Amino acid sequence: PGRQKMSEEIGVDCADFAEFKEALKALRAVDDKIIYELNTSIPTTSFSDKISAADQCRRLYERLSAASATRDRLITRCIQETKDSLGEIRSKREKEPSNASLSSELSERQTNLRLIRAELSVESIVKETSMKAFKERCKAFKPPKKLT
Repeated sequence: PGRQKMSEEIGVDCADFAEFKEALKALRAVDDKIIYELNTSIPTTSFSDKISAADQCRRLYERLSAASATRDRLITRCIQETKDSLGEIRSKREKEPSNASLSSELSERQTNLRLIRAELSVESIVKETSMKAFKERCKAFKPPKKLT
């Protein structure tokens, strides 16, 4: 039903909200484990001569940044694909106003669009929380102004 593109990066069918959420969950793993990552990768004072805190922080920042950028692309792509799909369904429904399955599909896609858009707010909170923890523990590394 409708156009079902796949996100080329991670193969997510944006029309399947459960699949979309699972992909985001996997992509948020590094953010969800940020405290653990910081505790295990940033050396204590006694080990700081053997392991560079700045290098460890840089690597963690790169992982956080890459995961965030991938999530942003996925959310943006799924919003656009869902909007496109809604347009197609509306056009079909105009031609077949008595088709109940088109009305049902339209309603389902509108709900999916609202849920996908809500992930933008969740994403903002995830980034903010991760960067707060990161900055508290990684004072030796100065990331660029904005997490991409």
